[in-house]
Amino acid sequence: MKTVGRFAPTPSGRMHLGNLFSALLAWLSVRAQDGELILRMEDLDTQRTSPAYADQLRRDLAWLGLTWDRETAPQSSRTERYTEQFRRLEEMGLLYPCYCTRSRLRSVNAPHAADGVYVYDGHCRNLTPEARAAYGRAPAWRIRVPEREIALTDGLQGFYSELLTRDCGDFILRRADGVFVYQLAVVVDDGDAGVTEVVRGRDLLSSAPRQMYLQELLGYGHPRYYHVPMLLSHDGRRLSKRDGDLDLDALSRRMSREALLGWLAFWAGIQKTPRPTDLETLRETFDWSKIPRQDVCIRETMGEKEERNGQ
Repeated sequence: MKTVGRFAPTPSGRMHLGNLFSALLAWLSVRAQDGELILRMEDLDTQRTSPAYADQLRRDLAWLGLTWDRETAPQSSRTERYTEQFRRLEEMGLLYPCYCTRSRLRSVNAPHAADGVYVYDGHCRNLTPEARAAYGRAPAWRIRVPEREIALTDGLQGFYSELLTRDCGDFILRRADGVFVYQLAVVVDDGDAGVTEVVRGRDLLSSAPRQMYLQELLGYGHPRYYHVPMLLSHDGRRLSKRDGDLDLDALSRRMSREALLGWLAFWAGIQKTPRPTDLETLRETFDWSKIPRQDVCIRETMGEKEERNGQ
């Protein structure tokens, strides 16, 4: 079966090194298998995203040489499809309205150890129609989870499992403002597009069991997962779009594409030194066994290298 991978950025600003790192590994894995790569814009939050940013992301990927074979519709245009699948779950009797505020969740729950998401205590699970009406406001909608362990063998991180009731609880599929959340949207998008391989950051590993649960309910197959290390700043902080000196605009002004690829390949363990390279060379030598499991502190390695170069 042909490998179908995807890269799904959020068009809310310029790509930074963390985005580029995941994009490169997704591209290399698919190209090494002569598979197909899909580009998808994850723009559910229309307040933070824009078509202009989406255009810039396409230019950023093209500058680095990370081509794609087709682009699927952005999430902002797929509300009707999400609604259709949401209704299927509702007909199964799995959804219920939740009126809990953030302050209530914070007061009665401890954050999930992996991703900071509150493990829901089921407060609204069995509310009567009268109790629901008494709130007088629009609810979010949660899906009931069974007391079931869901496990996967991640291609990089190895075995991982969660007991749904203990580790995530009933989770939200649609917010009170009517916006569908990431967990549902990504399952529907990947399933409809025929995605067989998902390469993304290690911070999303805990989402995989929830998504596998939804995949089973909606009749989709499970893709192969590779959760790659995060690139960290010197203080252990995850890189984000606020790291302006590490976005592609700043990087492309001070180094060539080949030099940037060299650094990305070095952090990924594909090269022993950050020497300039090209995509074809990396494709020919790509092997998942070379990729580290743990996060990589990139500012320290860059600083050490620059210091050695100056001696």
